[in-house]
Amino acid sequence: MSADTRTKLLEGALRTVTEQGIAKTSARTIAAAAGVNQALVFYHFGSVDELLAAACRYGAEQRLAGYREGLARVDTLAELLELGRHLHTEQRAGGHVAVLAQLLAGAQTQPRLAPATAAGLTLWIDEIEKVLARVLADTPITAFVDVPGLSRALAASFVGLELYEGVDQEGALAALDALEQLSGLLGVLEDLGPVAQRAVRARLRRSAGRRGREVPEGR
Repeated sequence: MSADTRTKLLEGALRTVTEQGIAKTSARTIAAAAGVNQALVFYHFGSVDELLAAACRYGAEQRLAGYREGLARVDTLAELLELGRHLHTEQRAGGHVAVLAQLLAGAQTQPRLAPATAAGLTLWIDEIEKVLARVLADTPITAFVDVPGLSRALAASFVGLELYEGVDQEGALAALDALEQLSGLLGVLEDLGPVAQRAVRARLRRSAGRRGREVPEGR
């Protein structure tokens, strides 16, 4: 029963943030959405902020669980972006974008929400990083890409696009198209012959050197 009550509160918190916004989210409104006594918010979580933090992690874990199998099957950057488009559509339709927007906004004024919101995003970033490391491993650019940094850039891009679509849907779709064009460019590089690939690596190595980055000669 205790576990059931916690789950009801977590789901009630997410539903309340989605439907009423962070400003109107309180122990009373969450308890009403969960169908439990208001005192149980404090019994199980100590405070509304702690409940919201736990709900953020819970929501991310629940959504990610449905995509891990698909992420494990991704073999190319194009496939990753295609899955990202599907995720983008489902997240918006399910109201999850609204939750994320509210939590990000709330974290600006309620610092205790920031670590939990970041932790929820990190769950996605870690999965994206695994895919990118696998997808880029044998490509001409593998020695020149900071995979952890690129993972965060992609995650931040999708978060931004999910929020941006609310004010400019066509612009958001154009941005997704641009990301797919970059994946197409990588495909072209992979199709180059050995001589051309060495030339690309040499050019990238010189560029990286000008930025002060050391790249192993053998890569």
